[in-house]
Amino acid sequence: MFQKILIANRGEIACRVIKTARRMGIRTVAVYSEADRDAYHVRLADEAVCIGPPPARESYLVMDNIIAACKATGAEAVHPGYGFLAENEEFSRRLEQEDIVFIGPKHYSVAAMGDKIASKKLAREAGVNTIPGYPGPIATADQAVAIAREIGYPVMIKASAGGGGKGLRVAGRDREAHEGFTSCRAEARNAFGDDRVFLEKFIEQPRHIEIQVLGDAHGHVVHLGERECSMQRRHQKVLEEAPSSFLDEATRTAMGEQAVALARAVRYQSAGTVEFVVGKDRRFYFLEMNTRLQVEHPVTEMITELDLVELMIRIAAGEKLPFTQEQVRRDGWALECRINAEDPARNFLPSTGRLVRYLPPPESDGAVRVDTGVYEGGEIPVYYDSMIAKLITYDETRADAIARMRDALNAFVIRGISSNIAFQAALVQHPRFAARRHPAARHLGRRADLPADRAAGPEVSRLPLGHPGRCPRHDRSRRRVADADARQAAPGPFPVPALSHARPAGRTGRDGRAGGAGRGNPRGDRGHEDAEHPQGRERLRGGGAAGPARRRPLGRSADPALRLTPESKNLTQSRRGT
Repeated sequence: MFQKILIANRGEIACRVIKTARRMGIRTVAVYSEADRDAYHVRLADEAVCIGPPPARESYLVMDNIIAACKATGAEAVHPGYGFLAENEEFSRRLEQEDIVFIGPKHYSVAAMGDKIASKKLAREAGVNTIPGYPGPIATADQAVAIAREIGYPVMIKASAGGGGKGLRVAGRDREAHEGFTSCRAEARNAFGDDRVFLEKFIEQPRHIEIQVLGDAHGHVVHLGERECSMQRRHQKVLEEAPSSFLDEATRTAMGEQAVALARAVRYQSAGTVEFVVGKDRRFYFLEMNTRLQVEHPVTEMITELDLVELMIRIAAGEKLPFTQEQVRRDGWALECRINAEDPARNFLPSTGRLVRYLPPPESDGAVRVDTGVYEGGEIPVYYDSMIAKLITYDETRADAIARMRDALNAFVIRGISSNIAFQAALVQHPRFAARRHPAARHLGRRADLPADRAAGPEVSRLPLGHPGRCPRHDRSRRRVADADARQAAPGPFPVPALSHARPAGRTGRDGRAGGAGRGNPRGDRGHEDAEHPQGRERLRGGGAAGPARRRPLGRSADPALRLTPESKNLTQSRRGT
């Protein structure tokens, strides 16, 4: 096992990786730009190295600086997180050449799945369903119109190197196809340096559903079930859940089998995600494969009780997967809301400045989890993504998980900058979402672009949550949540958010939830800013032939290094700029 790893990222995901590495006894090295000198991930790591000026292209995207930081600190491996260099084939290859382990897939797998045109060809060869369309790049707008007529409108025009909603257009007639091709190609050239564009049939009333896969160096590949990411704004995910309320068991099984087949075809090692679009008839088609850890991975961790970051580290160290496909167990329901520093009342304009007040809801083992990259008094810089935290809730049924999320959002306090908390609260209370009709994007999309007070609407706050969503009954579906819900954490300094996913036995009513905004406590208990880690922090241990890797309680942490105090840090000379 590695003695020291470097996290080539920042913010929430860097903190997330550091916490798992700490639990595994691995020392960590953070990298930071000049704008992130006092960032949360820098405070959490054992060492930190400055890698350049604030712009990402001069710091977090500079491979030479990251490799130099590895050599200076003796880091044996690099975890890329997501974004930045996480899916960069050249970065993976260069680390390999420098005898530094990349905690992710091999460069050939990244290359195979990084090109959307090539990846669809590989998917077809592996027996994976693909959307009807033109298999190669399109040269002219007139050719795009001719192909669109042949396939039949509506069609989707997509950049081969696209992602995050960039280089994407939907056309319903000839004029839109002509204009969409031209604008899509220009956007792709500017954003990705690659102006290749292809065209495929647009699936009406689509759902975005993805399958989490894991592969090791010994030829073992498994899937951990699906996540539904259909709640999107401008092609950006807003809220995710696992499992999907739309899939039946036959479709779920078929999607998992095809995802595993594709991962085997590219000799995949590490955690990855195969994304599908699913039509209203439950026919599903391959979209792309993300060769990295996904932002929404916590919902899978909550329903499987597996730590994906630890599994990535163990796979990179050459270990075998500690369980088979038959040993993977999933039950309950989990939701994730992305908490962004943005103003819904100003068309979601990013918000920057000092966090005057930052009080996330209290974490409850296996029921409420907060993955964050900020702290009270910290600065939100202008240079990076607006996401500052992820709020995850779990319960036995979908309706209960939604209710828990509503309570947790009500208890989340942010002052000093704008956030999308009120917008997320309106979404989880929306009757279409509660009734599992949320892919009607046109309805939610119109409201999403309204100011926050109108988007929520006075009538929405009074509506019931709707029909309860029962998850499929798995082996342990009656063992649940959460004596720990009612536990109030002990006084102490504001902690590093605990990575704790285990579900305690027993259940309590909503009014008994710790710090939650129940009927008798609409705003929640604010005493949690001085909470220690709750008891029962968990860690993953290999299950081997006996069963999947699970967690076991480690007890209350008294580690002073987990406190947000400058005295608890010993940064490297490069961190101090000397």
